[in-house]
Amino acid sequence: MDAPQYEYRTGIGTDIHKLVSERPLLLGGVQVPFELGLLGHSDGDVVLHAVIDAVLGAAGLGDIGTLFPDTDPEWKDADSTELVMRVREQYKCSKWEVVNLDVIIHAEQPKLAAYKGQMKRQIAGLLETDFANVNIKAKTNEGLDAVGEGRAIACTAMVLLRRRLK
Repeated sequence: MDAPQYEYRTGIGTDIHKLVSERPLLLGGVQVPFELGLLGHSDGDVVLHAVIDAVLGAAGLGDIGTLFPDTDPEWKDADSTELVMRVREQYKCSKWEVVNLDVIIHAEQPKLAAYKGQMKRQIAGLLETDFANVNIKAKTNEGLDAVGEGRAIACTAMVLLRRRLK
């Protein structure tokens, strides 16, 4: 019997949001205790936004700004976990599945080591993939640019999707 054959695609997503007061800090669907949160039309979760763009790109389904435009009041203060679930349904309808996801959060503060496992669990659940298929890293920008100066948090995500060929 022949081994199954798959089509593979990679996708990259990035996002950056300004840190502001009086907003919760949501990263990867997890609320991180901090005095500042991320400004955005939705909840500002840069991690989930980068993941969404990576998955959409790999599946050839567009981008977050096209699906959930910041000019549409429907998405004002939207919960990014809900956006991920909508995107998941789209790529699953096209028979794609996550092979692995690698995420880099760029932030000077707060320190994120204690929250990476929670984020990984949350994202794996949202994407309906194994915990082992998701990796979260946190890096500083060594004091450089808006991230390094503590004025913003950014994220880069890369995903590998596959779907079985006939």
